[in-house]
Amino acid sequence: MIRRRNLTKHLLWTILTFGLYSIIWFYTISEDTGEIAEDSTMYGALTLLFMLITCGIYKIYWSYKIGKLLYEAKKNANINAINNSILYTIFSLFGFDIINYCIMQSELNDLAVI
Repeated sequence: MIRRRNLTKHLLWTILTFGLYSIIWFYTISEDTGEIAEDSTMYGALTLLFMLITCGIYKIYWSYKIGKLLYEAKKNANINAINNSILYTIFSLFGFDIINYCIMQSELNDLAVI
């Protein structure tokens, strides 16, 4: 089971480190979503490797897939769910990944146990 993460703390660390902390946030979102969705292709090290190999292009596909997985997980947990995969993809295309991370973390917090 995943635990709740403080959205404000992650956002502040990302701003204070000029975006470097977003790599760790990307990793934890991938790990948590992979655990909730039981999807072995969504684990942090693998997604981080794909993102580095493709010079960030993989992040566009990742955003779409995370949206689908979170939607399915919330639906399976009987939580009111909205499919944000297209929204995530659009934000990722225009470089607004920080907005994606905030929304994704909020959705993960809805699914968290502790």
